[in-house]
Order: sequence, then C-alpha cells, then structure tokens
Amino acid sequence: MGLFVCAATIGAIGLNLLSGVAGQLSLGHAFFLAVGAYGYVALAGTDDRIGLGLPTWLAAVLAPALAGLAGLAFSPISSRLRGLYLGVATLALVYIGQHVLYSATDLTGGYDGRPTPRLSLFGLKFGDDSGITVFNVPLGQYELLWYLGVVLAALAWWFARGVVAGRPGRGLQAVRDGEVPAAVMGVAVRRAKTSAFVLSSVYAGVAGVLYALIVGRVVPDSFGLTMSIDYLAMAVLGGMGVVGGSVVGAAIVTGLPLLLGRYVDALPLLAEPGSGGVDPSSFARYLYGALVIVLMIFEPDGLAAVARRVRALLPAPPAVRTHPSTTPHPRGGRP
Repeated sequence: MGLFVCAATIGAIGLNLLSGVAGQLSLGHAFFLAVGAYGYVALAGTDDRIGLGLPTWLAAVLAPALAGLAGLAFSPISSRLRGLYLGVATLALVYIGQHVLYSATDLTGGYDGRPTPRLSLFGLKFGDDSGITVFNVPLGQYELLWYLGVVLAALAWWFARGVVAGRPGRGLQAVRDGEVPAAVMGVAVRRAKTSAFVLSSVYAGVAGVLYALIVGRVVPDSFGLTMSIDYLAMAVLGGMGVVGGSVVGAAIVTGLPLLLGRYVDALPLLAEPGSGGVDPSSFARYLYGALVIVLMIFEPDGLAAVARRVRALLPAPPAVRTHPSTTPHPRGGRP
C-alpha cells in the first residue's frame, strides 16, 4: 500500500501543478503514466519484442523524459485551449493511448502486456536476492522499492514546493487567475502553459516507471480513463494548488481500496471481489466520491483548507516573555 501511495503521490503532485497551480484541466494523465511505464519496459527490455536492452537505471531516467516529450508534442494544443475544451482534448489522449497499447503488440504486448525488467542501480539489484540485510532483516524487492519510492516522493514534493513558491509558480498562478491580466503583467502565457504541461508529464512519467516496477507487469487496462479520474480526485480532495494536499489525496484514493481489501473479512458490508456484492474497490470509490461532493459543497479548496480551519481554531501557543533588564535597547543603551 505504501508503494502505491508513493507512486500516486508523484503523479498527483504533477497533476496538481498543472490543474491546481496553472489552472489547466487535464483528463489525460493516465496517458503520460503509460508513456513512462511502457517507455521503461521498451528501453530496458531484452525479450523478443521491441526492446533496446539499455541499463535499467538509464531506462528509468529516459522514460520520464519520453513522457515530457509527449507533453511537449501536445503543447501546441494545450497552450491554445483551457477549461472544458482542454479537458476534452486531453481526454482524447486516453482513448488514443488505449488504441495504441492494444494494437502495437510488438511494442506493448497487446492485451497481455509486458513484464517489467527489475531495476539495477549502481550495482544494487532491486530483487529478493539483493543480499542486503539491515538489523537481521533481509531487504527484498519491495523493501528496496519502498525506500526508493519514499525518496522519489520526497524529492517530487520538495521540487514542486520550490516551483510554486518561486517566480515560475507566481507566473502559473497569474495564468490561472486570468490569461489577459497575466500577459499584461509580462507573463509569457503560452510558454508558462507549455512548461506546466511538460513538467506535469515528467511527473507522470516518473510515477509510471515506479508503478511498473511495483506491479511487475504493465497491461493496457491499467491506464484507462478510470486512472485519470482517480488522479483528478486526488488533486481535488487534497486541495487544488496545494502540493502537500496531493499527498493526502493520493493516500485516500490509492490506499483506501487496498486497506479495505486487507480487512474485507472483518467488515460486514463488503464482499469478496467477484462474489456479486460491493467489493472493497467499489466501496472505496463510493466513499471518496461522496467526500469529493461534500468538499465541493462546503469547502471547495479541499482537505488542505479544512486543515487550515482546524489550525485556526486551536489555541495559539503562549508568547515567550523576556525580563525587561535583559531586553536590549534599540540604540544599544539601557531600556
């Protein structure tokens, strides 16, 4: 569950930079995750299908770059559209991507997908035979991927915070609030929108690579419209434009179905998948779907705004008083 949350956090931060900070609605985030995942498989693969056999660490670096190039290729369209029109245009990317994934069998493996090559970084193999033991606990594939996912998610959060707090972030927020006033203030609107789309695509590519490493096999069904809607729900739940909120939204949308599935036997309202009842995945969608509706009615800024309201209600910490004799005079003399 932690691994999937880490991958979703990276992708949700990227979408929040695009939709929350820059105000560009995107329903095609799953397409760029697919580019990252399948790009890694194709670059590092050595089977009889299309595969360049590159070192896995190099493939993991180049795959997000491929996703960024895909976002750059789409930027002539994304920079000229906004709002619902941009959402419909990005929605087309999902359907085009699904068609390519099912049809280009030599590259994608078709319906069966392709296995994910195990990552090897600086001689360290991310497998159960890594040979690393910490406090008498052997670190296998998922333990190593967990630490990698935490580091990548932390770096993604740190970089996004810097972008939002800096001059690029202020330019993107100006574009979100109004393209004409932003242009009057000297913001290159099309360049800003292109930059946001490319950066969001790179984030999605990183999330796609990590997702491929976690599941061990990439299949086209994983990268459909449902994934795009899930990522949009993550951004909305956490708070549009709030980087830290993406972490909370990713934990709810991604972790809740897995958590309910883990304890399905102890929950009376849930049934095992395929039994005809309400399975944990569907029940989780009902829960966070209802949460989205409630937030849109009472707090459109998401859980981040709820957290700010709670902090405002808490009593302020007492001020630290100093003795008058120890307080220096502004001019250097005695008080």
